[in-house]
Amino acid sequence: MLSHRLTPSGESAIIDAVTGLLILGWAAGLLSGAQAWEERALFLKEAAVVDARREDKGVTETWRVELAREGSSHRASFQSVDVRERMKNLGGGKQEIDFVDSYRYNIAASSLSRLVGLQPMVPVSVERHFRGRRGAMTWWVDDVLMDEAEMDERGAKAPDSKSWSEQIYRMRVFSELIHDTDRNKGNLLITADWKIWMIDFTRAFRRWAKLRSPESLIRCDARLLQALRGLTRAELDEALGGILLAPEIEGVWARRGLLVEHYDTLIGERGASRVLY
Repeated sequence: MLSHRLTPSGESAIIDAVTGLLILGWAAGLLSGAQAWEERALFLKEAAVVDARREDKGVTETWRVELAREGSSHRASFQSVDVRERMKNLGGGKQEIDFVDSYRYNIAASSLSRLVGLQPMVPVSVERHFRGRRGAMTWWVDDVLMDEAEMDERGAKAPDSKSWSEQIYRMRVFSELIHDTDRNKGNLLITADWKIWMIDFTRAFRRWAKLRSPESLIRCDARLLQALRGLTRAELDEALGGILLAPEIEGVWARRGLLVEHYDTLIGERGASRVLY
């Protein structure tokens, strides 16, 4: 009589096959996403500005612009803020050494998101001249339902709590990686399909080799952790070398190592199934 029960070696073979298919599917998705990213970056660099107006929200001199190229049009935001101070008084008795508020960090966040597979959560951003100033031209997120602040005001809940939680965990990892000091509720957009987009990174990429809130890093996307683990310093230098200063890149590299170490410790303590998804 034939048995349908798999031997251990058979189970292992199926797991390896399924894992391989998942990795191939993820890789195909990354290739497709990379092509879309390149197309949007080119559009942002070359499309003509046909309309522009100042945005009321925010304090970083943001413009909403309408771009058009070869029969296609899309909105973008433009930020030219680029402030550096040796010591900044933040109010409430708080101060920051080597304070920076710069459009360059929008571009750096966009480039770094590609390296770790999070480009679906960070709009494409490129450097461009507009109204006589150099700044970041960033793809406008369509179909925005609300930001996180409005979500709280309404008392709204995501229809899929699991998917929402997993997006929040990805956002936390990325925010730690770039040491974002201004990840406020107005900088998290929610589209009609309940996807999260992170915007406005002008106060990120601090130089410090430390995690801001490791206690909030409870779970992690397995593919994101693998991307962090596999990221090389050469790749980081190539992607960010023309955007960030050397100490800022060094900070990203140090935090990458701390994040991998943090999750490896959690996996050792709690098991992979309780940490990774």
